[in-house]
Amino acid sequence: MLSDAERAEIEEELSHYPDKRAACVEALKVVQRHRGWVSDESLKGVAALLGMTCDELDGVATFYNLIFRKPVGRHVIFLCDSISCWTCGCDAMRKGLQTRLGISMGETTLDGRFTLLPIVCLGACDRAPTMMVDDDLHGNLTTQKIDRALEQYP
Repeated sequence: MLSDAERAEIEEELSHYPDKRAACVEALKVVQRHRGWVSDESLKGVAALLGMTCDELDGVATFYNLIFRKPVGRHVIFLCDSISCWTCGCDAMRKGLQTRLGISMGETTLDGRFTLLPIVCLGACDRAPTMMVDDDLHGNLTTQKIDRALEQYP
């Protein structure tokens, strides 16, 4: 269920917590780093390692919007739709992204390159509208800036 590398990384994370259940988010992030998402099978492996039921761990996994419970593209685009980004034009950016990528929110491009997801806040209101691709924040978006930004992600 879990690879040796995943198990070793999770066990390293466990050393930082007095109760191994408290490491559940970090354990899920380890699996996601290795696999791109958290499958039912890997969820079972993590739950067993942490002494949790699958339902308990799935409740955690589905609560956090940065844990993916279904496959995503090689690059995940989070488009902020907070009030700041909304007033600064995120709707136009969303429409532009959807047109450019040929997908709607929550979908993945046919080539598996991008998944487009909304996010409530990226904490960069001073640079609204914003998006995050993988771990990279892009602010003060225009359609031209989006096009240039996406070129960086093969």
